[in-house]
Amino acid sequence: MRNNKTTELVLTALFAAIIIIMAFTPLGYIPLVVINATIIHIPVILGSLFCGPKKGGFLGFIFGLTSFIKNTVMPTSMSAFVFSPVLAASMVGTSGIFKSAFICFVPRILVGIIPYYIYLAVKKAVNSEKKTFWSTFLNLLIGIFLFIGARAFLIHVFEKKPLPFMVVCLISLAVAAAVFAALEIYTMKKSGSVCAFVYAGVAGAMINTILVMGGIFVLYQDAYAKALSVEPGAVLGIIGGVISFNGVIEAIVAAILVAALGIVLSKLKPIGHKQEK
Repeated sequence: MRNNKTTELVLTALFAAIIIIMAFTPLGYIPLVVINATIIHIPVILGSLFCGPKKGGFLGFIFGLTSFIKNTVMPTSMSAFVFSPVLAASMVGTSGIFKSAFICFVPRILVGIIPYYIYLAVKKAVNSEKKTFWSTFLNLLIGIFLFIGARAFLIHVFEKKPLPFMVVCLISLAVAAAVFAALEIYTMKKSGSVCAFVYAGVAGAMINTILVMGGIFVLYQDAYAKALSVEPGAVLGIIGGVISFNGVIEAIVAAILVAALGIVLSKLKPIGHKQEK
């Protein structure tokens, strides 16, 4: 028990250090031709899985804190106020303190909590008596998600010279089908850990994107529109584009990295219900 606690504390400190380094250096992003995919949430998700939801929530707070500091001290855009209660207070008044604090911290803390329970639920489902049904169902969802991401990626890559609609769909379908087949083969031969890691990664990334962008729309629609020099009515389309493109791409990247790193780390420390007791 003592060794387990020590391991968790060491991992928590390690993940916290990685988050800080990623937040203030280019290491927190992966260039993917059309976007720089954020990966700062990866150590938060892994911390949730291997250290438990309490320490995962703490790591999420560290993620939010780095975002607050960076956007307050080194703002890189006019919309930095949505992550900085200090800047928000000067722009929209006292209410901005609470709005920006929510956007900056709450989604990131949840990134450190929810993936843990997603992992346990998915692993339980694919290791149950209905393993074939659940593994195929979940793998199919991953395939659909990947189809959407691949299609969005191709549309953006060939934005100036668009590919025919059917070509884009066929390429996206081929990629999704290949991944679905690979996951089916793997999950039938192995335990449900890989599928569970994939879903934990997707959940963590999408929680961050949806809650942050959703929070901006609900709490800062007019101020955000002013910062971007667009009409307030255009904000929904902008946010929808970020979620459907950036969000999906980052979720796919998160799924791959969390699964790859999770398989390695699980050999050193298993994931279980008794982590924080």
